[in-house]
Amino acid sequence: MSSGTVLVVDDEKDMVDLIATTLKKDDYEVHTTSDGHKAIEKIRGNHYDLVITDLKMPKVSGMEILKEAKRVSAETNVIMITGYATISSAVEAMKQGAFDYIPKPFSKDELNIVARRVFEYKRLVDENQHLRAELEGKYDFHNILGVSAPMKRVFETIDMVARTNSTVLIHGESGTGKELVARAIHYRSPRRENPFVKLNCAAVPEGLMESELFGHEKGAFTGAVRKTKGRFERADRGTLLLDEISEMSYNLQAKLLRVLQEREFERVGDGATQRVDVRILATTNKNLREEIKEKRFREDLYYRLNVVPIYLPPLRERKEDIPILVENFLHRFCYDNGVELKVIDKKGMKKLLERDWPGNVRELEHAIERAVVLSRSEQIAPELLEPEDAMTSGGGGDGFAE
Repeated sequence: MSSGTVLVVDDEKDMVDLIATTLKKDDYEVHTTSDGHKAIEKIRGNHYDLVITDLKMPKVSGMEILKEAKRVSAETNVIMITGYATISSAVEAMKQGAFDYIPKPFSKDELNIVARRVFEYKRLVDENQHLRAELEGKYDFHNILGVSAPMKRVFETIDMVARTNSTVLIHGESGTGKELVARAIHYRSPRRENPFVKLNCAAVPEGLMESELFGHEKGAFTGAVRKTKGRFERADRGTLLLDEISEMSYNLQAKLLRVLQEREFERVGDGATQRVDVRILATTNKNLREEIKEKRFREDLYYRLNVVPIYLPPLRERKEDIPILVENFLHRFCYDNGVELKVIDKKGMKKLLERDWPGNVRELEHAIERAVVLSRSEQIAPELLEPEDAMTSGGGGDGFAE
């Protein structure tokens, strides 16, 4: 397999042959021409990872070849060869999209270094695009599986709200996938290139919450050995997810409300005002209206957060989604564990459909992972699909299927 495809263009045939011979030693697939018009024909008819062209040539200049290569494929990199007298023109070519230039005379080592730099850059770009595609695929709303009417409404809302800056309150029972919805909104939004920052309000002690949100100055409190940015600063120009917002203390809710209204705050121990551009998403597994009645949640904060509500139904209210979720989990966990794809027969599926799933999608996910790991055969035995407490108390036999 070649290291990449290269087109070499120079009106001096000896130069073309020298470059081609040098590059072929590094396993590049090299095409050559000494004619500018033929070079453009080749560019239009083939894909090249790299074009190396002399800048000054009769009839068709290197600049024209650069422009055509970039027009045909923005992914094609171009290196200009130039004499000392045309260095300024080479710099101008870089402004027009050339990757680099090589001044004459140059050694074989110099040529190899620049070519390798091009392909290293291409490798990094390809990896970045692959990781971005994986990331966006993971959090695209199509990965939140469901064919039921309630889930279709969720998909439609995500699609509409993602393109905006509106605050969204995602509510539903634990295990329904609220964080996944939040990530889907971010990664489908214009802010996708910027940070997605999460703060689990239930996991941070009340005394540290203000610092976690707004940051602190060195010496602001015992243990503050350095200035630290809070989640708001870290999420600037991106999205901040306040997970389980109902767990935030009543007093701190007032400070959060001010930030949402004014888009500014002060770090702990610092009187200077910081301004941020942050989109807020929040989740809760509690009925916030009931929390308001019990004086545990501020009504004004609720209305500030509940601009666009998204309700995630529990799994027991969308059981028609269970088969597609099961299929997805089977594929994932078999792949992750390096085993052949396992199946669940009608009897096993009936058992799954009959359960209420108080832990929702997360509980189903864990049940399928457990069954994949414990099953010794391609077909998963129904007893491996028993609730976890039934299996641990002996209700699932010896826990293995032959």
